[in-house]
Amino acid sequence: MTIAPDNARQGASHRYRAMRDFVQSMDDTLPGKFEVTKEGIVHDMMAPVGPHELTTLHLRKRLEKVMPDENVAHTGEPDVEDASEGIMRRPDVMVIAMADMYVPGSFDPRTLIAAIEIVSRSNPDNDWVSKVRDYPLIGIPVYAIFDPRTGTGAVLTDIHSTPDGPRYATRKDFMYGEDVTIADWTISTENLPRYKAEGQADERTTS
Repeated sequence: MTIAPDNARQGASHRYRAMRDFVQSMDDTLPGKFEVTKEGIVHDMMAPVGPHELTTLHLRKRLEKVMPDENVAHTGEPDVEDASEGIMRRPDVMVIAMADMYVPGSFDPRTLIAAIEIVSRSNPDNDWVSKVRDYPLIGIPVYAIFDPRTGTGAVLTDIHSTPDGPRYATRKDFMYGEDVTIADWTISTENLPRYKAEGQADERTTS
């Protein structure tokens, strides 16, 4: 028996709402970050301190030094959500106009100026593969990736249509130590912390 398209959409919507409710119930219960993507729930185990969180802090401070006062480099809640696509994400840093933050519930991803992710040790493909697919799909115009494993990163821009859906057309790779431009603002990547090999202490830096 063939399932009608409307029934299929309703089933997908019900599945997404169930996953979303679960994720929101887990936020204050288990460590790490829970997100919803096309494949299901993603649980990213992030250390509460160390290179991941320090990189988030450094980038937020550096961006807010060069951006106008009406824009912020926001960290933490809420999520960005596109229920029609069945996607709910929480970027490590969201560059957004303060006026667009005055909304009930999740941010509209299309109001973000840029999303920034710091690659985790536990699930690097979440940032380098899944979000490279998801972020243009939900309309985030600029996606910047910082990878403390390798001291490299990339900025992806220029959403365009492809047979597989919206994708970023332009990718600019960088190495730590170089200046990087995110949307309209250029910041330094000097002295960003790196992950060390297993058994070694992670690098410490000062801003």
